[in-house]
Amino acid sequence: MKLVIGDKNSSSWSMRPWVLLKHFHIPFEETLIRLGQPDTKRKILDITPSGKVPCLVTDAGDVVWESLAIMETLAEQYPHRALWPRDAAARARARSISAEMHAGFSDLRQNMPMEIATQAPGIGATPATLSDIARIEAIWSECLAASGGPFLFDEFCIADAMFAPVAMRFNSYAPAISERAHEYCARVTALPSVAAWIADAKKEAAR
Repeated sequence: MKLVIGDKNSSSWSMRPWVLLKHFHIPFEETLIRLGQPDTKRKILDITPSGKVPCLVTDAGDVVWESLAIMETLAEQYPHRALWPRDAAARARARSISAEMHAGFSDLRQNMPMEIATQAPGIGATPATLSDIARIEAIWSECLAASGGPFLFDEFCIADAMFAPVAMRFNSYAPAISERAHEYCARVTALPSVAAWIADAKKEAAR
């Protein structure tokens, strides 16, 4: 199985399935395609018709693109691992907030882009961005209160992977968030899989 990703410093969509695979110790081959290069589009189109990363090439040779679709595919392939919560109600909630993250929060994405090596407190804090952040805080607070933590649905799952790049943005831009949100970001950041991605991103940015 091969996961094709973009730059670790900035490709938030690539981060999600990579972190999930690493966290659950699912073996895969990583192929990194540098973004913004003259041959970037051609290299990606050689693998996936979407022309975007990430992209998963399964052992059977099937090509799956879009982060959420990749992670749903992995959940099907590894049903013995709790990539989604085992409880049906929690699983439905986890899918709902993951889809909301996938489709929404455009102002946060635009004004606080994921640049892991960047430290720019206060940048991008427009009213619309702060509204996105307030909604994310509400999601986290409700899920953590219901599950008891430490992650959104007790154990780390796809929903946490979907929000991991948000934690990276909060680390970089330091918006005013609640103590509970700070603590959740710290737990996500400290995960070995996330820490490994961050270390690679910083090395990449230094080069």
